[in-house]
Amino acid sequence: MNRFDFTPYRRTTVGFDRLFDLLERQARANAGDNYPPFNIERQGEDAYRITLAVAGFKPEDLDITAQQNLLVVKGSKADLTDKQYLHLGIANRSFERRFELADFVRVSAADLADGLLTIDLVREVPEAMKPKKVLIGNQKALSVVEGGDTSAAA
Repeated sequence: MNRFDFTPYRRTTVGFDRLFDLLERQARANAGDNYPPFNIERQGEDAYRITLAVAGFKPEDLDITAQQNLLVVKGSKADLTDKQYLHLGIANRSFERRFELADFVRVSAADLADGLLTIDLVREVPEAMKPKKVLIGNQKALSVVEGGDTSAAA
């Protein structure tokens, strides 16, 4: 396994422990199983799409759970013991795929078509977390900070 050593960065940064732990945990967790295959694409500055290849799964076989900073996609198929297969080459096993999400990223939609499960994500930073112009003394705000309103301070 290729393992990246974060020790030099840990020595010179403060407050990034969670990020380094997350990266190391992901590297360990995803070292072996690559089922089902997936893509992650960026569709805009604050929009993303995860596409999983889940051929043979129906919507009722899939479970998508989004919680703070984590998206879990589970798939479970009914038991196939009632059929007699001469060859079973199509992957038909249960799976659980986890995706760590950044702060303020939420699931906006999910769809299953042609054996592909697509999950759309959007990052929505709350207004309270957006940058604001800090006024000094009796200054009046004359410019707009990206996405903010022009307002006068008294």
